Amino acid sequence: MAHFQTIRPEELGGDVFTRIGKQWMLVSAGDDQASNMMTASWGGLGVLWNKPVSTIYIRPSRYTLEFLEKEDYYALSFLPEEHRDAHKICGSRSGRDLDKAAAAGLHVCHDQKAPYYEEAELVLICRKLYVQDMTLDGFVDRDLIDKNYGSGDLHRVFVGEIETVLKR
Repeated sequence: MAHFQTIRPEELGGDVFTRIGKQWMLVSAGDDQASNMMTASWGGLGVLWNKPVSTIYIRPSRYTLEFLEKEDYYALSFLPEEHRDAHKICGSRSGRDLDKAAAAGLHVCHDQKAPYYEEAELVLICRKLYVQDMTLDGFVDRDLIDKNYGSGDLHRVFVGEIETVLKR
């Protein structure tokens, strides 16, 4: 079992652009009976409403969305580079069809308010604060619609307060 220390969100450090956009993260939600995760490379960390927050973007077609909508908490797990193949599996396969954690060689931990992964080097446990669907009329740069939403599957935005940070 991995040993994590709890740190404050302000102690995170590092480059959030690399961490999310290039290293990627697993977004997970559920309970000890059923959970799911997906790989994500779009998101953000910052301050909103005087709270440390994460922002994640999930398409309605993703199975993980069902768990995010049902639960009050979600986790963001950042895996070290040696688990890059796990990200590929979790980003391309559906939890409707297989146990993605097992297929990716990951071990689920349920000792927090959201499931996360023993192999992670960093985990953010987030409490949902706000949920909003993106709409076409919200786009100022209309080119983004054609480049990212040809199928019309616009993201649902989740803002969550970062309540717990676990660092290996």
